[in-house]
Amino acid sequence: MNELLRRRLERANTLYLDFLDTIPAEHLGSTLPGLPSDTVGHQLWCVLGARESFPKAARAGEWQGFSSPIDRDGSADAAVVRAAFVQTSSDLGEWITGIDPADEDSLRYVLALLEHETMHQGQLIRYLYGLGIDRPHTWQQQYALDEEF
Repeated sequence: MNELLRRRLERANTLYLDFLDTIPAEHLGSTLPGLPSDTVGHQLWCVLGARESFPKAARAGEWQGFSSPIDRDGSADAAVVRAAFVQTSSDLGEWITGIDPADEDSLRYVLALLEHETMHQGQLIRYLYGLGIDRPHTWQQQYALDEEF
C-alpha cells in the first residue's frame, strides 16, 4: 500500500511540474476573471503547505498547524515554486516509505493529502480553461481534458 501511495503522489508531483512548465510565469499572479478566486500561485502555495503540514501532523499524532516551504508572497516566483515541488516530492517519498503499514492514522493523513492535491488539481483545471492556457498533455491524459476549449 505504501508503494502505491508513494507512486500516486509522485504522479501528482509530475502533474504539478508539468503545470508549472506550461503556465506562463506571469499567470501565477492571475485570478479567474469575474469570479471570486485566489491566485494560481496561492493555490500552489496551499498544496505545498499541505505537503509540509500533513506529515508533521502524522508524526505528532495531531494537527501541528499549517506551514508552507514558501512564503505566500513567494508563490509568484515560478523557480521558487518549482524547486519547492521537487523538494516536497522527495520528502513525501521518504515519509511514506517509512510509514508502518499498520499505522492507520498516518495512512489517513496520506489519503487526506491525496484528496487535497486532487481538489487543487480540479481547481487549477478551471484556471487553465478560464485563463485560456493550453492544458499540459499529462493533465489531458489524467483527466480526459479537451485539447482546445
